[in-house]
Amino acid sequence: MQKDIKSAEFFIARRITTDKTNGTKLSRLMVRIATGSVAVSLTVMLLAIMVTAGFQSEIRNKAVGLTGHVVLSNYDGNTSFEAAPIDIRRADIPAIMRLKGVRHAQPVATKGGIIKTNDEIQGAVLKGMDATCDPQFFSSCLVTGEVPAYTDTALSNRVLVPLRLARQLRLDTGSRFDMYFVQEPLRVRRFTVGGIYNAQLDDMVNALVVCDINHIRTLNGWSREQASAVEVFTNDFAQMNTVAETIDDMQAFNMDEEGVRLKVQTVTDLYQFLFDWLNLLDMNVWIILVLMLLVGGFNMISGLLIMVFEKMSMIGLLKALGMRNAGVQRVFLYRAAFITLRGMLWGNLIAFALVLLQQHFHFIALDPVTYYVDSVPVLLQPVPVLLVNVFGFIGITLLLALPVLIISRISPDRTIKAE
Repeated sequence: MQKDIKSAEFFIARRITTDKTNGTKLSRLMVRIATGSVAVSLTVMLLAIMVTAGFQSEIRNKAVGLTGHVVLSNYDGNTSFEAAPIDIRRADIPAIMRLKGVRHAQPVATKGGIIKTNDEIQGAVLKGMDATCDPQFFSSCLVTGEVPAYTDTALSNRVLVPLRLARQLRLDTGSRFDMYFVQEPLRVRRFTVGGIYNAQLDDMVNALVVCDINHIRTLNGWSREQASAVEVFTNDFAQMNTVAETIDDMQAFNMDEEGVRLKVQTVTDLYQFLFDWLNLLDMNVWIILVLMLLVGGFNMISGLLIMVFEKMSMIGLLKALGMRNAGVQRVFLYRAAFITLRGMLWGNLIAFALVLLQQHFHFIALDPVTYYVDSVPVLLQPVPVLLVNVFGFIGITLLLALPVLIISRISPDRTIKAE
């Protein structure tokens, strides 16, 4: 019997919703407004989720590509590009490579210098890489030329130059330039541009020029077992802190003759300002989600109240026929749920259409100097999208539970008599 009553409630709600001639012009207009409001609200919520995820993923991947997830360096407190060298053997790269979650580990060296061409002078930083280094990141942002391949047998003069620096110095693939190093005595090296890349992170690492690590070792008088740091790449960003803690434990008692150990830092430690900014985006997303939920919910409340006032006589008749207040309330909640689901369907379609257009055509551009990307990045993640839909529907339904309480105050004899 209870099942038949609920089926009747659902049937009545569906008939009211699907009957195109049902209701006044005002109520039909309010239904369209409520549907559109839910669609717009859900579109904004989904876009906020996907754009924020895109920003975080894109910028995080760029920062990781430049430095790795975890960095082992000298514990001398020197944050310049002329840090004291570490012994690669102490870092024990083979042991690190065997750790769970580690994808790759590589030695690197950095050194500041001044590039001089016929007409221009510009400061830059050399980043030395060897044959074991993974070129994946620089290959992904290559503009022209190729990523130089370095070997242990021959010293290469080919370098990879950032796009902004190449434009400032009017360099192209195959161009040659001299780089001066302020030390005693003054040193100079001539390099050839093998490729030009655009990581769009020039403000984070000013004019980073990739070269053969042996150039820096020769300039600094280092052996082949010395480097500025060891970069460790994990399989997933979520594994970074666990891997960093494991490496830190490995290095806890691994000290040199002076009792100094290697410093273990994550990319979030190195670029704290950047990741703090990305974390602020999460707060903005929550604010947007709450506001859009309230906007959609209150518009649905307005529409539902008009439906209730319009159907006073029907409510009185249903009560006179024996339907309880809770049953009548469920009729209008079902109808509101139909409208909400229709609006959510349109919201999903609009959001996915905009995301696909942005992914393929990048029609919304950004200033890479400010945002580190040249267009709005979007990342489609099924789980967050599903959660926004589920909790959005639940949230709006809970808000609608309040106005339907007015139905319990409607008297059957008055409404039928008025009709």
